[in-house]
Amino acid sequence: MASISSTPLLNSTSLSPLRFPNFSSPSPFAGSCRFLNRNLGSSLSPTVNRSGGAIMAAASMQGVVTEAMNLIQTTSPTWKSAVANNVLIFVLGSPLLVTGLSASGIAAAFLLGTLTWRAYGSAGFLLVAAYFVLGTAATKVKMSEKEAQGVAEKKKGRRGPRSVIGSSAAGCVCAFLSIYQVGGSAFSQLFRLGFVSSFCTKVSDTVSSEIGKAFGKTTYLATTFKIVPRGTEGAMSVEGTLAGLLASFFLASVGCFLGQITPPEAAVCVLASQIANLGESIIGASFQDKEGFKWLNNDVVNVINISLGSIVAILMQQFILQNWVK
Repeated sequence: MASISSTPLLNSTSLSPLRFPNFSSPSPFAGSCRFLNRNLGSSLSPTVNRSGGAIMAAASMQGVVTEAMNLIQTTSPTWKSAVANNVLIFVLGSPLLVTGLSASGIAAAFLLGTLTWRAYGSAGFLLVAAYFVLGTAATKVKMSEKEAQGVAEKKKGRRGPRSVIGSSAAGCVCAFLSIYQVGGSAFSQLFRLGFVSSFCTKVSDTVSSEIGKAFGKTTYLATTFKIVPRGTEGAMSVEGTLAGLLASFFLASVGCFLGQITPPEAAVCVLASQIANLGESIIGASFQDKEGFKWLNNDVVNVINISLGSIVAILMQQFILQNWVK
């Protein structure tokens, strides 16, 4: 059996340390194989009847999930453990993943999940998972009606690799900078803040757009406030904007609960996300689909949007929050 020793890690510069165990076993897959073999074996017995077999299978699956969560929570964030845990989670979560992502989109999401786990452990991964679930749910709202109006996402809202990369580029940069400790410990929490803010920005953008297309009564162009049809680039609605604000608040609260950011930093993330989304709407209304800006597609605008969300949050923390909260 692998020997375990505890190593303290800080989940935030200002928060108490969490303790993650170090595994001396050469492969992080060993624990996964042991519990899968132990729990699934009982459900394959030919001597049980159908009803008893169903009950045992359900109990077995519950045991698998329970032990999977235990493994996830007790594995230190290394590249090997990040890959192992992502394989396990993506297999268990495949029914949900296929509803929101294409096959190539799942592959891109796997790379994002691995990078996130390596940088921020299970807490960072759960934050991204919450973003995915919330964004996918909003995309599916009134899908048939949005399709009839010609404003729905293509392929029933199943997003591909370009969408995944465009939605996570800023977060990936922050994760890389954290992994390789660029700037030392002084910048560690800034990169973490930028990471959380980028996903708060993107979930706000996705939810505001999808809810606006589904429930928005009147849609205004961000630059002129002229009334325009739903789905127009750079358009905004009251219903969508409020939904996006709530989504950003929810994800920032998740980040705070998971110990990724402090409550004041959560407020910064929400405010930065709204500033970034307003900027994205202005860019979309002013340049997108215009002559000479055909390269400015939704994926490029997404990168600009989440980058703004990260940068604004970091600047606010450095020049405002740092002076107000001692």
